Amino acid sequence: MKLLALDVGERRVGVAVSDAMGLIATPLTVVRRGSKAQDFGRIAQLLLEQGAEALVVGHPVDEDGRAGPQAQRIERYAAALQESLAAEGLDLPLILWDERMSTQQAGQVMSASGHKARDRKEWIDAVAAAVILQEYLDVQHPPTAAPVEPIES
Repeated sequence: MKLLALDVGERRVGVAVSDAMGLIATPLTVVRRGSKAQDFGRIAQLLLEQGAEALVVGHPVDEDGRAGPQAQRIERYAAALQESLAAEGLDLPLILWDERMSTQQAGQVMSASGHKARDRKEWIDAVAAAVILQEYLDVQHPPTAAPVEPIES
C-alpha cells in the first residue's frame, strides 16, 4: 500500500511517499504553507498524483509521550485536513505518528550524505517526513532474518 507522509511545520510541510509495497520512504517535496485551504488543496493533489491510500502525519509529542501545545496544534490541523479531504472524495485513513527527533535525524542523514547547507535547509522537511514515514513502515513490516542455508562440507 502506497502512503504519503507529512512533517507539518509553521512555514513548510515536508512530504514523503512510500513505494507501492509500503516498504521504503522517499522525500517527495516541500509545500510552502499558505492558508489551510491552499495547503489542503496541494496535499490532496499530491495524494491523487501519487495514488496514496493513507496519510501519515508527524505528531510532535513531548519526551514523556504527552501531547503538548505543538502536538495539539498538529492534531487540529490533521483533523481539519482529513475533513477537507473527505469533502473532496478522498476519505482515507490518517495516522498520527510520533515524530520525536525526526528533524535532527534528517539533518544527520543529509549531512552524512554530503548535502550542502543550502540544500539541507531546502529539503530538511521532506527528509524529516521520509524519516517519519520510514519509522512507521518499519513498525508495520519489521525486517525478517534471511533463512540460513546449511553449509555443506
